[in-house]
Amino acid sequence: MLKIGVIGAGAMGAGIAQVAATAGHEVVLFDAFPSAIEKASLSLKSTLQKLEEKGKIASSEAIFAKIIFAKEQSQLADCQLIIEAIIEDIAIKKSLFQDIEKIVSEDCILATNTSSLSITSIAAACTKPSRVLGIHFFNPAPVMQLVEIIPAVQSDNQVVAMAKTLIDTWGKKTVLCKDTPGFIVNRIARPFYGEALRIHDEGIADCATIDAAMRDIGGFRMGPFELMDFIGHDVNFRVTESIFQAFYYDPRYKPSFSQKRLFEAGWYGKKSGRGFYDYSEGAQKAKPQQDTDLQKAIFIRILSMLINEAADALLYGVASREDIETAMTKGVNYPKGLFAWAEEIGTQNIVNQLDTLYKKYGEDRYRCSPNLR
Repeated sequence: MLKIGVIGAGAMGAGIAQVAATAGHEVVLFDAFPSAIEKASLSLKSTLQKLEEKGKIASSEAIFAKIIFAKEQSQLADCQLIIEAIIEDIAIKKSLFQDIEKIVSEDCILATNTSSLSITSIAAACTKPSRVLGIHFFNPAPVMQLVEIIPAVQSDNQVVAMAKTLIDTWGKKTVLCKDTPGFIVNRIARPFYGEALRIHDEGIADCATIDAAMRDIGGFRMGPFELMDFIGHDVNFRVTESIFQAFYYDPRYKPSFSQKRLFEAGWYGKKSGRGFYDYSEGAQKAKPQQDTDLQKAIFIRILSMLINEAADALLYGVASREDIETAMTKGVNYPKGLFAWAEEIGTQNIVNQLDTLYKKYGEDRYRCSPNLR
């Protein structure tokens, strides 16, 4: 069994530590802030006890005992795989990897859990970039099945294969994807938020109606505005901005001023009590328009943009068709794979929808993927 290091004791890091320890590994969970380590220790102990009470694990004590809550970076020295799960700041990540390289062995694999930053750029900061790759879990890590495996340009093929096989043994479903902005999920899912925001900004429908369309017509578990409020605009807006910049300001990924204003106001969503919706006590719940034709039009417009994004990702070799379908159903719980949905509705109907939008707006945002056409 490999000894696993996890850097960053927030919700994601603690979740990854739980997954690795449950799989039988000794885990060193490190954070530069002692208060974060203490909080993670209490949280993991409570979580594991609840899982034992529900009969989902045999012994919470045995799993908890496998986790070392480290307050010194030097305690990571004998780890064979280290997964970093800290703030989404590339300069801070690069600096961390340079520090870690000085204390670990030559054959220790270094992985970043970044959701949208360049793995290649992070690897370039290291003296041995061939051992660096992306291992991107989804939150909450113990619950979500999907893990994206992202080789940097410099990654050794054996390192990638070993990491993929290892994470598979943890009961996860891994997909392999190219090191491009947003990887699979955060790239292809952009229109779920972006096109919903566009419809809202144009005044075609309010948040509640758009959410109802995606839930009731589309079968999604949450509508885009509910989901953005749940994720938090401090996270969702930053990822949107990051992907927009990384794609050389392609209009397809253009952020919305409506979301930017919420971000600037500190109205991050549920966590702050206010986002697109008001979560304060006694606040009235927004009601959607009961217009089935409008809701169907909203659904097909957003779905068409999602399918178009998936088709483009396949065209540019971001991932295989199978891995794209798996990523969207397992990573963000879409009711169906996007290619399967296109076939069900009729690919020509999706092309026609995109061409109609392109003709109406004259914007490159609505260009139809050659792969889809």
